Amino acid sequence: MNTATETRPFEAEVTQVLRLVTHSLYSHKEIFLRELVSNASDACDKLRFEAIGKPELLGDDAELHIDVEFDKEAGTVTVRDNGIGMSREEIVANLGSIASSGTRRFLESLSGEQQADARLIGQFGVGFYSAFVVADKVTVLSRRAGAVDNEGVRWESDGQGEYSLAAEEIAARGTSVILHLKEDEKEFLDNWKLRDLIRKYSDHVAFPIRMKKQQDGKPTGEWETVNDASALWAKPKSEISDDDYKAFYKSLGHDFNDPLAWSHNRVEGSQRFTTLLYLPAQPPFDLLMGARDERKGVKLYIKRVFIMDAAEELLPNYLRFVRGVVDADDLPLNVSREILQHNRQIERIKASCVKRVLDLIEKLAASEPEKFETFRKFFGNTLKEGIVEDPSNRERIAKLLRFASTRDEGGEQKVSLDDYVARMQPGQEAIWYVTADSYKAAAGSPQLEAFKAKGIEVLLMFDRVDEWIMGQFGEYEGKTFRNVAKGELPLDEADKKKQEEVAKEAEPLVAKLKELLGDRVSEVKVSARLTDSPSCLALGDYDLAPHLARLLREAGQEVPESKATLEINPAHPLVKRVESEADDARAKDLALLLLEQAEITAGAALPDPAAFVQRMNRLLGGS
Repeated sequence: MNTATETRPFEAEVTQVLRLVTHSLYSHKEIFLRELVSNASDACDKLRFEAIGKPELLGDDAELHIDVEFDKEAGTVTVRDNGIGMSREEIVANLGSIASSGTRRFLESLSGEQQADARLIGQFGVGFYSAFVVADKVTVLSRRAGAVDNEGVRWESDGQGEYSLAAEEIAARGTSVILHLKEDEKEFLDNWKLRDLIRKYSDHVAFPIRMKKQQDGKPTGEWETVNDASALWAKPKSEISDDDYKAFYKSLGHDFNDPLAWSHNRVEGSQRFTTLLYLPAQPPFDLLMGARDERKGVKLYIKRVFIMDAAEELLPNYLRFVRGVVDADDLPLNVSREILQHNRQIERIKASCVKRVLDLIEKLAASEPEKFETFRKFFGNTLKEGIVEDPSNRERIAKLLRFASTRDEGGEQKVSLDDYVARMQPGQEAIWYVTADSYKAAAGSPQLEAFKAKGIEVLLMFDRVDEWIMGQFGEYEGKTFRNVAKGELPLDEADKKKQEEVAKEAEPLVAKLKELLGDRVSEVKVSARLTDSPSCLALGDYDLAPHLARLLREAGQEVPESKATLEINPAHPLVKRVESEADDARAKDLALLLLEQAEITAGAALPDPAAFVQRMNRLLGGS
C-alpha cells in the first residue's frame, strides 16, 4: 500500500467546474449542505444494496445515518456518513474527475431486478465541489466497507487546481467531509442555522440526519435526529391518514388551513416518479399578490432530496395555485442541479401533473359541490387563463368554468357551459355572452334587451380575464361564442323585414344624429338589440370592449383609438325628442347625451365628464 502523501492535479474539467462553482454556479451558498447530505445519502443507499449480497459489510453498525457537526474554534463543518465509503482508487475517480462517477459505475454493475431496485441511488458527482463555495479547504476521510482500519484515505484540497492523497487509519467505514470555512462564511457555525437548512433541504432524506444536542450553547455527547427521515409521498397510500396528508401540506405550504383536496400518485414504467399535489382552500400569498414570476409551490425532489421549487417547469401558469411535491427517480440536471433541462422527461411529468390537477378539480365538481364552489370562488379566474395558455386541455378546462347568466338573478357564477348548451332554444347556434367590469354592469347592459324579449339566455361575464379569454375561445361542443354587443344579430325573416322597415322610416333621424355627433362615432344605425333603452354601442367583431380599453389605459398600456357605432331605438321618447327638437344647441346636447349614456353603460371612460354634467344640467333645467 502506498503510504506517502501524493499531490495530483485535478483533471481539466474539474478545474473548470471549480472555477464555475466558486464564482457563479449556486445562487444560494447554503446549497453546499444539501449536496453533501445528498452524497452521504447516496453512500448509505449503496451500502444497503451491496449488503443484500454481502451482509458482512454492515458488521455491527447496521443503522445507517448521516451526522452533521460544527466546531466554532476550528471553524469547520463536518458531514459524516457510515455508508459504503471509498477506496483510494475510488476517491481519485470520484473527486479528481467528473467523467467517471462511482455511483454510475455501481449502477452499471447491476442488472435485471437489481437494476429496478437501485432506482433510489443517486449520482455522486459535481455536487461535491459546491463545498468550495463556502470553504477554502476541504478534507475528505474515507474507508470503504469491508476494508481494514489502515486502508483509509485522506483527500485534501484548497480548490486551486491540486489535491493531496495520503493513507489514513480510520476506525469505521464511511466518509467524512470536513469543510474549513472561509472567514466570511462563519454564519454556518451555528446550531440552529444548520438544523434549519437540514429541515429545508433534506427533511425527507430516508436516513436519519443527526446533530448533537446542545446545552448552554455547547454540544453534548448525545445525538438526535433532526430530519423527518421519511418521505411521506414515498409511502403506500394505505399507510397515510388524512391527518398525515393535512399536516404535510401545512408544513409544505406554510399554511394554517387544511387543504381543499389532494392527489397522490405513483407513475411506473420507463420513467418513474411520484406526485403529491394539493389544492389550497384559500389563495396562497403569491397568488394574492398577483405574482407570475419566480413561481413557487411545487417542490422537485430527486430520490427524496430537495432540488428546487420547480412550479414553473412542472405546472403551467394557470395552475400556479397548486402546492405539492414531485419526486423523480431520475432526471437530467445541469451541473448546479438547480435548473432543469427542458426535455421529454420534464414534459411527460408536467403533462401528468396537469392531468392529476384537472382530475382533482373535476372530482370536486362532480361529487363535492361545496368544496368546488370554494375552489371556484378563489381560483376560478386563474383557471380561466388555461383557455388561452393550454389549448390541449381547453375542453376539460371549459367544462370546469362557471358563469352568471340572465337565467338567474344575484350574480352567482354557477352556470356551466354544459348547462347553457342543454338549455339552448331550438335552432339556436351560438352561445351568447356579454362582458363588463361588474355583475350589475353586465346584467344591466342594454344589448341584452332583445335576447330577454326572445327568452334567449346570455352568459354574464364580468371578471377581468373574460374579455381576453373569449377572444381566444372560438367554440364549445360545436357551438360558437357570440358577444351580444358585437357584429350583426341574426334575425329571422319576419324580424329582418320589420327591422328594414323601421330603419327606412328612421333614415332622416339617423342622418340628423350623424351630423350632430360628427367624428365622435363611426356610424349611427337603428338597433335590433334595443327594446327599452334609447341607445347602445355596437362593436365590430375584433374591437376591444370599452371597459377593457379603459382598464388597459389606467394600467398605462397603449390602446389604439377606435370609434364605436351608436345604435338607437327610434321608439324611445328621448330619441324622439332629438328628432323633433328644432333648437340646434339642444338637439346637439340630446344627441351627445344618447352617445354618452351608451358609453357609460358599456364601461367606457367619458372623454369630458365635466361637459357631460353641464349638458345634463342644461337639459334638466330646461335651458
